[in-house]
Amino acid sequence: MSEISTKPPSGMRDFLAADVLRRRHVLGIVQRVYESFGFVPLETPTIENLSTLLGKYGPEGDQLLYRILHRREKLQRALAAGNATELELSDEGLRYDLTVPLARVVANYRELPAFYKRYAIQPVWRADRPGKGRFREFYQCDVDITGTTSVVADAEVCGAVAAVLHALGFTEFSIQTNHRELLRAFVAAAGLLPEQESPALIALDKLDKIGRDGVLQELAQKGLGDGGARLLTALEQARQPDALATLAASDGPFRAPALALQTLFATAAEGPAGKHLVFDPTLARGLGYYTGPIFEIAVAGLAGSMGGGGRYDGLIGMFKKQAVPAVGFSLGLERVLLVMEERGMFPALGVGPQVLLCRMADVPAPVAVRIASQLRAAGLRVEVFADTPQMGKQLAYANAIGAPFAAILGQAELAAGTLAIKDLRAGEQASVPAVDAAAWIARRC
Repeated sequence: MSEISTKPPSGMRDFLAADVLRRRHVLGIVQRVYESFGFVPLETPTIENLSTLLGKYGPEGDQLLYRILHRREKLQRALAAGNATELELSDEGLRYDLTVPLARVVANYRELPAFYKRYAIQPVWRADRPGKGRFREFYQCDVDITGTTSVVADAEVCGAVAAVLHALGFTEFSIQTNHRELLRAFVAAAGLLPEQESPALIALDKLDKIGRDGVLQELAQKGLGDGGARLLTALEQARQPDALATLAASDGPFRAPALALQTLFATAAEGPAGKHLVFDPTLARGLGYYTGPIFEIAVAGLAGSMGGGGRYDGLIGMFKKQAVPAVGFSLGLERVLLVMEERGMFPALGVGPQVLLCRMADVPAPVAVRIASQLRAAGLRVEVFADTPQMGKQLAYANAIGAPFAAILGQAELAAGTLAIKDLRAGEQASVPAVDAAAWIARRC
């Protein structure tokens, strides 16, 4: 019998105590900031119907969906029939993002407000190739506004994400911004056909990952060599400082989206995202549902982005008869955690017990539980050492788990109504009345 691996599947992780606390710290700030902008929470199921998911993310996105096989009885019947394929055996999948489930919810619940501001903090799954800061299971922290085409909504989702990053301690970051209609105009000007737009943008979206030569190679592989090269060159030339103003002053298809971006920058200038918005004509965002402004967070020294989003005015209409405009921004928790850990941005976070309650063998267990309960009621994190070996072993365990204090309980302490409290950091010990022990320790934590 082969040995069973104790590692999690590739691209999945276990989170030990320190990891969990760092994640809680970040998620607490995200939730607080999002709610300060008036967003309300939404949680959707892990599993969605494949009909909900397929066709929303583009060809490459569809290939990254985790499909779920039918229940056992259905599977056995299908296999017995001898004509089942993988797709026929799957009618559900793990959610790929939090935006498509939101679109389904908006189409399904009539009681939602006309202008729905929701945030969602949940895991998503993609059958992708794992890498540094890139996993198959990861959390997204989304804000979206549905029901309005107002530029205020675009500025608000950018502002909420920027405010989160400020609260976490980030100062040097940019929100790269572009417009899908502007990209569409560049695609047409490069001589590409409408049906070539999607593969061109999917390749362009990998510019920061595979570089210029890699994008040109992928464009050539897709049969877009000359037109793709013209497109990339034109977009790179549009990175000049005055390019957006030039496009806004031009005639033809470039004018309207360029003016829309100028209006967005002027509106967002009064909020937390203002100084971070940067026009980047090469930004593509590979997902197929974007229709207007698109965003991506760039941090110096980080390959890839920490989040992105954009306007998707046609997505909700796929689930209901009428179109519902929408815009959203998604912050990637794993990338945020990675950068904060590498740069030492986390504050000191309490983990584990502050006090290990130790007792001599002649002290009854109920007494130890009672005293520990009193200390916990006063706000301390307390662990009771379950056994009663020699005191040296109990203190060694306290050091091993990082407890700064050990409270020692023997017959002498019971008789005097005290605790012998040892400060394991300083190596000092004091006899403290039991009723004062919690306050004594709290002052020194």
